[in-house]
Amino acid sequence: MAEPKYQIRALHTASTVTVYQAYAPEIGVPAAQKGRFPEVWRRNRMTWIKPSFLWMMYRCGWGTKEGQETVLAVEISREGFEWALAHSCLSHYEQGLHADHATWKRDVKRAPARVQWDPERDLHLQPLAHRSLQLGLAGEAARRYADEWIVSITDVTPLAHTVHAHVRDGELDAARRLLPRERPYLVNEGVLTHLHQ
Repeated sequence: MAEPKYQIRALHTASTVTVYQAYAPEIGVPAAQKGRFPEVWRRNRMTWIKPSFLWMMYRCGWGTKEGQETVLAVEISREGFEWALAHSCLSHYEQGLHADHATWKRDVKRAPARVQWDPERDLHLQPLAHRSLQLGLAGEAARRYADEWIVSITDVTPLAHTVHAHVRDGELDAARRLLPRERPYLVNEGVLTHLHQ
């Protein structure tokens, strides 16, 4: 059965959802050690969180891209994640979804969070037909993320490297067994209606 084109899939519990980010070691290592971002992490800029492990691997090149060598699994409260979704705006104008371009532009400026739907990735990091959520947090959302929503931060760089090694060696079943168990993340009806057609 085909995956719905727009659906949040994530590793989650009854109270938390895991998202991924990748940073340079000077941010990523202390964040994982202390369970919170260090002082050098800037709350005044947009930060993008991704519930898809493989989309993060595509973005950071399995933790090999400069400035993205430390891959973090950040467990945050469902309450915070859903607050961000409810207060977000689609990152691009979409005719039929937004009243007009000027209204979208005003809304995206005001919104503390932005949503992008990018093609999900397979183990070879090739695009799939269904989409993966990216959530950009700025202003109030970034501050809440850093100071209120985080439950734990884990350095999953070794996992990224191990999965990548299996893929490189053609051991796809072994790679697949190590992937985080991402499953549909159900939200109340209406939470995502302003985020896709």
